[in-house]
Amino acid sequence: MKKTTSKTAEGLRDLFEDELKDIFWAEKALTKAIPKMIKNASSEDLKNALQQHLEVTKGHVERCEQIFDQLGMPARGKKCEAMAGLTKEAEEIMEGTEEGVVRDAGIISAAQKVEHYEIASYGTLCAFAKTLGENEVANLLQQTLNEEKEADETLTKIAEASINEEAMHEENA
Repeated sequence: MKKTTSKTAEGLRDLFEDELKDIFWAEKALTKAIPKMIKNASSEDLKNALQQHLEVTKGHVERCEQIFDQLGMPARGKKCEAMAGLTKEAEEIMEGTEEGVVRDAGIISAAQKVEHYEIASYGTLCAFAKTLGENEVANLLQQTLNEEKEADETLTKIAEASINEEAMHEENA
């Protein structure tokens, strides 16, 4: 297959590599966005979950670098417009809500949108890797996919355990 110098993906491998660069940029952006969420959260459970996921996200960056290495590619990202939009929306939610449980509910909402984007991205990358016969890469991508699903479940538990209910009562007070 001829390698192209244009931005058009000529085949599944080109598309896979392009999407890998996209999620790599996204993960690196999250290592900057999550600390802002932690700073704006008031719930200790939420702060702890976000802090834990920050460490996991740093591991995702390293795992992406490992994948690039296995594929014989330089570890370079390309701007992920979706993640840029999701992190901008998170900032707007934090700026547009008063400190407390309502802001915490907004942070969870924003964080879960990010997780769902990542789940979709890693699921697709994993499927592409399997199709391309990149089984070791697929296994690494699957590990990250599983961790993203765990983060989403943790955020749901925190929201349902107290924050959503408290936010509703604060609104009605």
